[in-house]
Amino acid sequence: MVLGIPVKLLHEAKGHIVTCELTSGEMYRGKLTEVEDNMNTQFAECTLTDRMGRTSQLQHVFIRGNRIRFLVIPDMLRNAPMFKNQERKLKGQAMGAGVGKTAMIRSAVESKGRGGGGRHSRDRGGPKAPGDWYRKK
Repeated sequence: MVLGIPVKLLHEAKGHIVTCELTSGEMYRGKLTEVEDNMNTQFAECTLTDRMGRTSQLQHVFIRGNRIRFLVIPDMLRNAPMFKNQERKLKGQAMGAGVGKTAMIRSAVESKGRGGGGRHSRDRGGPKAPGDWYRKK
């Protein structure tokens, strides 16, 4: 399973103070202690703000990933090593031809031009000059 950038960033935020809003409108702010790949999260020393604006303190909170509307993470994670690795990968793809069927087709078209030398071409590889056919030795 390949993890997307948001989940990788969430893993990088472990140990930092994070704000989480749920689909129900409740807001949790606390230290992010654990993250799973499906965005299940655990907070410690957390402040809960409900939809009416009332606050309460909680020691430990587990939030299911599909209930999360959005997360606010610290700005210092802009410089996370994960983004540096991602930039290197993107630069490498931009410079290379890439892999896969699309890249092969694209390179074949670029080398021949449009419609030149295909299977049903007008020029079927016949002689270019009068003596180019079979010559006896």
